[in-house]
Amino acid sequence: MISRRSAEPLVFFPWEKRRGFMGAFGRRRLRVFLGVVAFAAVVVTIYENGERAASVRATRAAITTVGRAIDAYRADHAGACPRRLADLAGLGYMRGDPVDAWGRPLRLVCPGRRDPLGYDLSSDGPDGLPGGLDQVE
Repeated sequence: MISRRSAEPLVFFPWEKRRGFMGAFGRRRLRVFLGVVAFAAVVVTIYENGERAASVRATRAAITTVGRAIDAYRADHAGACPRRLADLAGLGYMRGDPVDAWGRPLRLVCPGRRDPLGYDLSSDGPDGLPGGLDQVE
């Protein structure tokens, strides 16, 4: 009878077979760890998108409030626009300074580019760059 001897023994102790980093950490543990990291990344992304959407909604609400104050000012002053938005708070047309959700002042263009008889009221958006792609109107 001829006995065959394989290159690797069929029975081994865990410390006899070295598999590098993957062996030390364990493939199953690595999959679980990567799954947890991916889940955390998804949760953080959803949270940040929700925060941005809430800030945009708050800015649109501020623009609506300031727009009503400007309309009231124009009705009292024969259609003239206020020189500065801060004047509206001083004259009692609104409370507080007109700022967006990111703490930056709103922009008033009078007469407006879209409506020459009206005005344009906007925010620079989250990045704060004038006329950027994320501008809120």
